Amino acid sequence: SIRLLSGGEKTMTALALMMAIFQLRPSPFCIMDESDAALDETNVGRFISLLKEYIATTQFIVISHNQKTMLTMDRLYGVTIETSGVSKKISVNMTGKEKELEPAMA
Repeated sequence: SIRLLSGGEKTMTALALMMAIFQLRPSPFCIMDESDAALDETNVGRFISLLKEYIATTQFIVISHNQKTMLTMDRLYGVTIETSGVSKKISVNMTGKEKELEPAMA
């Protein structure tokens, strides 16, 4: 029964099913929201490896709070609050050796 699986096991099962579908019918992009939230550090590494396998055919937009996941991405977008009540969009290019901070697109 699926109820016997942990949250991480359910997540990995869903990701395996989704990637199996991608093998048959690749999509140009995929949006994932907190897909790694229930995973432990070992499985986050497996999740990242899984994404890297499909990066040639699919562009992934991953919403995550996991530091390990964010560090492996090419570009990060975020919102920061420098002054109380004033939010600012930022973009960080992660592809170069130096992390380059750029203003985000409006």
